[in-house]
Amino acid sequence: MSEKPLEEKETEQTLDSAETEGLDQQDNVLQDEESNSEAGTESEDVEAESASDVESSFDGEELAAKLNQLEEKLKESANRYLRLQADYDNFRRRTREEKSQERKLRAQELVTDLLPVLDNFKRALDIETTSEEAKSLKQGMEMVYRQLQDALTKEGVEEVDALNQPFDPNLHQAVMQEAVEGVQPNTVLDVFQAGYSLNGRIIRPAMVKVSSE
Repeated sequence: MSEKPLEEKETEQTLDSAETEGLDQQDNVLQDEESNSEAGTESEDVEAESASDVESSFDGEELAAKLNQLEEKLKESANRYLRLQADYDNFRRRTREEKSQERKLRAQELVTDLLPVLDNFKRALDIETTSEEAKSLKQGMEMVYRQLQDALTKEGVEEVDALNQPFDPNLHQAVMQEAVEGVQPNTVLDVFQAGYSLNGRIIRPAMVKVSSE
């Protein structure tokens, strides 16, 4: 087998080297294109993420603003409800007070009209009876008198305690004075007409005789 001339060998080596360099350059170009493509994809992803963040931030601010508006409206509604509740409670209290006052006024008028009846009952019951018929009649009057007293007591009527009590111009009306030995001055000696109070308020003072100095 004959050997190739030296020049042909050198030419083949040169061609092989050129082909190798061409392939390497193509590989480098492909790698650069792939890198540029990946970089472009990454850049697009970053831009998309940034746009999403901006949009999310905008939506969050808008949502927070709407939430604040709703909270303000809720506070307004709560305050309005509390004011209405307070007004209603005041109305109910005023209504109760007015009804109570009207009831007391009506009771006072009725009691004032009944006081003379009580006086007459007491005078009749103070009379001494001897016959059985008078005693039976007196017992019936005592029963009616107690029923009347019970009904007035339920309405808040009380008889003023006067006999042997220190004289009090707010409770008693002195129509007579008498000096009595051994009795402190301004002491009620006798009661001519009973006094009465209605729910703690004097509607008629007791008519009394008072000891003098």
